Amino acid sequence: MRFLVTGSNGLVGSRVCALLEKNGHQVVGLGRGARRTGGGYRYVECDLTREQDVSAAIESAAPEVILHPASMTEVDACEKDPELAYAANVNATAAVARSARRLGAHLVHVSTDYVFDGEHGPYDEQAVPNPRGVYAITKSMAEQTARIFVPGCAIARTAVVYGWPAAGRANFGAWLVGALEKGQRVNLFEDQFVSASLADSVAAMVAELGERKLGGIWNTCGAEVVDRVRFGRALCEVFGFDPGLINPVRMADMKLASPRPLRSGLVVDKARAQLRAQPLGLAESLTRFHAAWKAGRGTEEKKP
Repeated sequence: MRFLVTGSNGLVGSRVCALLEKNGHQVVGLGRGARRTGGGYRYVECDLTREQDVSAAIESAAPEVILHPASMTEVDACEKDPELAYAANVNATAAVARSARRLGAHLVHVSTDYVFDGEHGPYDEQAVPNPRGVYAITKSMAEQTARIFVPGCAIARTAVVYGWPAAGRANFGAWLVGALEKGQRVNLFEDQFVSASLADSVAAMVAELGERKLGGIWNTCGAEVVDRVRFGRALCEVFGFDPGLINPVRMADMKLASPRPLRSGLVVDKARAQLRAQPLGLAESLTRFHAAWKAGRGTEEKKP
């Protein structure tokens, strides 16, 4: 099959491209700036906020399936620059979805648990979004935009995606490892509950939604809902770091630019029942994360 993947330099997008290529598909990756990944698939530099460029790139690739993980994910940055967040999350999704509609391509749009207010989590696929803050609102609008132009599309919601290598800016897991490895103390929220998700696992579920051309809403995330302190302590156990470096804090005590859901997390019963790529429990996710980190360190040590 012919696939096009947006955000192919990113944490999820890069892994989706690699997996699809491994599975024998023809892949074109779109990304901002120069290519920063390996692989034999074709890469096209493209600013997704420029609809003419998006349309030209997608029509040239003529994909049967478009996977759209690209977005502006820095929550506080979105709050400080709503125009940029709207362009990156809503306008870009509209450009991609319009092209999918014109070509008759199946669309998988990657979204987030932040579309919920975090008062009654964890949430299943039937829960009604109630976003708070610019990032959350633009991601919720992007979901609706995708469904307007491609009613049969899939919405793949994920949460706190982490992985190694980091692919650009440090994700939560990579940041945590970097700090703990240096013996630095870290503040983690003891009152925010999330479905922390290994990027490789998310990529596998998103790729399957594309390969099988499945539609509807899917929670494609980690299988367990935990607070960030518990996540950090579990990571310390797997990596051999000092759990005493973790300092539990409450979100209300931190001065954050944007609101964040407290009791969030996603229910993965649907994915467990219907997808071959299964959501991973915390222990398995961290074991795989640790293996990737160790392999990466070994590669770095071999460099001259």
